[in-house]
Amino acid sequence: MQRNRTTSRRWAGAVLAAAAAVAVVLGPTGATAAPTTAAEAADLVAQAGQELTVLDEQVHEAEVTVAGLQQAAADARAAADAAYAEVARFEPQLISIAQTGYTSGPTSGVAAFLTSESAEDFVQQMTTLDMIADHTDQVLGAVSAARREAVAAQEQAEAAAAQAEAALATLQEQQAAVQARVDQYEADFTRLSAEERAVVTTTLAGPTIAPPPVEQVVARAPSAGAGVIIEAALAQVGAPYVWGSSGPNGFDCSGLTQFAYAAAGVSLPHSSRAQAGMGVAVSRAELQPGDIVYFYSPVSHVGIYIGNGQMVHARTFGTPVSVTTVDMRGYAGARRIL
Repeated sequence: MQRNRTTSRRWAGAVLAAAAAVAVVLGPTGATAAPTTAAEAADLVAQAGQELTVLDEQVHEAEVTVAGLQQAAADARAAADAAYAEVARFEPQLISIAQTGYTSGPTSGVAAFLTSESAEDFVQQMTTLDMIADHTDQVLGAVSAARREAVAAQEQAEAAAAQAEAALATLQEQQAAVQARVDQYEADFTRLSAEERAVVTTTLAGPTIAPPPVEQVVARAPSAGAGVIIEAALAQVGAPYVWGSSGPNGFDCSGLTQFAYAAAGVSLPHSSRAQAGMGVAVSRAELQPGDIVYFYSPVSHVGIYIGNGQMVHARTFGTPVSVTTVDMRGYAGARRIL
């Protein structure tokens, strides 16, 4: 019973911590002075774009957290079902014990002594009675333990389901709030001149580089799997940036890496920060085609290295999937997942 209480406390603590992670997705929007020049307007739009990158990643992390809570609820329900099945498994033995008591009546040591024909017979009857009593005690003890386990598992399942539902509702509210900020950003971006939009795009996404021939890049890949990833990523060049999307008709940064790695049979979470913690760290000098490169602290952007100091990525609103230098602003590190 103590083990059940301890497990429940640990589980509940983990769930509350996860739910708290979902609840802090959005921070307040800071007040800024109205721009007085076109350059200031472009700079403010670029700042807003970077803030949206951070919010985008926070939403993805919250989505991963909600998925974990939902899985915890499903696991807890499965544990409860298994525990109740264990209780049901003892039912035939309980029925047999009850029937034996009803048809044979209570048997005691005195009765055994009075009905014994010899000392040896008495010892044999007492041994049998002890065995029956021990078996009955074992069955009843096992049933009691199984019932406690089932009740604890059921309570955990109900708590997990409630936490998952609450976290999902919070996430949906915050997604709507982020979408409102996205709409405002896109409206501000549209009001800029073509030249100003180009400045914002370069500031956020680095210079756009003509993609190299796919066969050349794939030939440089260190493995067949890396070649598949690179080919899948480069095939998306020109696809629109779509917040929260992992394709096939649009991508955000971690959605593109998730999509490309899936082509090689590798499952990645839709979170740049989570992806930046996978595999093994590699230095800038050790980069190989297919490695994931990540940016900023905390991490809020990822791309796929394709060699020659270049990467393919989905960076920001209004800018399609493109190739740029891996040394764009904010470079923070790289991971080799294959």
